[in-house]
Amino acid sequence: MDRTERFYKMMALLKAHKTVSRLAFLEALEVSPATFKRDLSYLCDRLNAPILWDRTLNGYRLNQNDPRAATFELPGLWFNASEAHALLAIEALLDNLQPGLLTAHIAPLKTRIESLIGKGDHALPEVRKRIRLLRQAGRLVPIEHFETVSHAVLARRRLKVRHYNRGRDEEVEREISPQRLVHYRDNWYLDAWCHLRDGLRCFALESIRAASLLDSAARQVAEAVLNEELGSSYGIFTGKADKVATLRFSPERARWVAGEVWHPKQKASFEQTGHYVLEIPYRDDRELIMDILKHGPEVEVMSPKELREQVVTLCTAMQKHYRP
Repeated sequence: MDRTERFYKMMALLKAHKTVSRLAFLEALEVSPATFKRDLSYLCDRLNAPILWDRTLNGYRLNQNDPRAATFELPGLWFNASEAHALLAIEALLDNLQPGLLTAHIAPLKTRIESLIGKGDHALPEVRKRIRLLRQAGRLVPIEHFETVSHAVLARRRLKVRHYNRGRDEEVEREISPQRLVHYRDNWYLDAWCHLRDGLRCFALESIRAASLLDSAARQVAEAVLNEELGSSYGIFTGKADKVATLRFSPERARWVAGEVWHPKQKASFEQTGHYVLEIPYRDDRELIMDILKHGPEVEVMSPKELREQVVTLCTAMQKHYRP
């Protein structure tokens, strides 16, 4: 019998009998006196169970004078110490995705978890001191827009949004059917069916300038279709991958890149020279080129020819900024 079962057994005995002796508890629970003492202390001190020792009756009973006695129930969800600490760590990570974005929604759960594990070395303030999450180039999402969008995703409702397109420097109103939220490279995106374009699109949440919930139900797109259209290409860009980039990394850079996942369907191999060859499916090359350039001379684009030429053109243009 684990600890949770013992708690329920103890409460069942107290409700079934006027008083329960210490010996009766030990026999029913099959535990040592020390374990029983710890369990009883936890019930009373942490879970606020209205239990008292009655000297006259020489046993434990529920305190009927306590206003909590009539309504007290054990919680339906239990965590051991390791699980509770893991949840607190996750809370700290989520809260750091964008400060304040999810705090209001998970505050009740956080409070409950803190009460379960107490104020020891792994309480929430300690967890936050021991977890450092660095955000780079993350763009802030208005909380009210995040709440509206996330509600629409879960409620399967359509949205009317005013979306800013950076490429054209203009705002466009669209009716969309949200499919799923995506957190990618420190930013939030929304995969949705666009009723204006009659197709799947990916919207950056920070570019949504206004969002309102509509009464009509969202168009449902099968998960397999979402993954094929929005997950098969490279990075956040939509569209089914139709090209494969072959990159050749130096032996020195291979020590780092060989442990990275650039794409779920990538192929990789080592040459006898120690060079690392990576094959990546893609459709839109903008994000791929950015990732190639950050490795400087330690990587070479082997194919396709048009991707290689684009990288050469960009490198040549960059040189103009550094000529004396």
